[in-house]
Amino acid sequence: MVNKQKILIVDDDNNIAELIALYLTKECFETAIVNDGEEALARFQTFGPNLILLDLMLPGIDGYQVCREIRQKSDVPIIMLSAKGETFDKVLGLELGADDYIIKPFDSKELVARVRAVLRRFQVKESVPAPSNEKCVNYPELSVNLTNYSVIYMGKHVDMPPKELELLYFLAASPNQVFTREQLLDHIWGYEYIGDTRTVDVHIKRLREKIKDQPSWAISTVWGIGYKFEVK
Repeated sequence: MVNKQKILIVDDDNNIAELIALYLTKECFETAIVNDGEEALARFQTFGPNLILLDLMLPGIDGYQVCREIRQKSDVPIIMLSAKGETFDKVLGLELGADDYIIKPFDSKELVARVRAVLRRFQVKESVPAPSNEKCVNYPELSVNLTNYSVIYMGKHVDMPPKELELLYFLAASPNQVFTREQLLDHIWGYEYIGDTRTVDVHIKRLREKIKDQPSWAISTVWGIGYKFEVK
């Protein structure tokens, strides 16, 4: 028997939470509901979810802080739910480590599709190809291995969520080739992803915070077009 994937639903509106649980249960997910931030952090430890649906406006500890604390110890996928549709709120959520951002009210089919898409992307990390198929790029002071999802920078391991690592690998595997934001969105997030190109900008910003340019290479912006991994 295949174990069901677990979804932790965090929303202070219990009616909405139960409706989401109903959608997901019909799709053969196991769900658990909590209604505030502190309870979310506690249940995360005991429930062991494969994905978290996290409302931002929570009593006590808000969704942003819950995301921040979970990201300090886990890269479990997080999809933020919010009635706030402003770019600032989306960017902040992504910068804190969320994998997707859904604006309320949302369509049940879209919600389920996004949950499945995020889980598929994350599960690539668990699939290790045969050694002969190892995907790894190496540069001075940088090694990016897509086979075991590891990054070594300046001799030290760098923790990195799956999509950040995939973006870095994709760019580094094609040195000096310019990619538009749309191309990167399509290659890394897939055609199923319903987002905008600012998602790419946010992830490039996070990469640059962790991986600093070196004399022989750099993550470069090509103004008006996109990005490239420039080898000098």
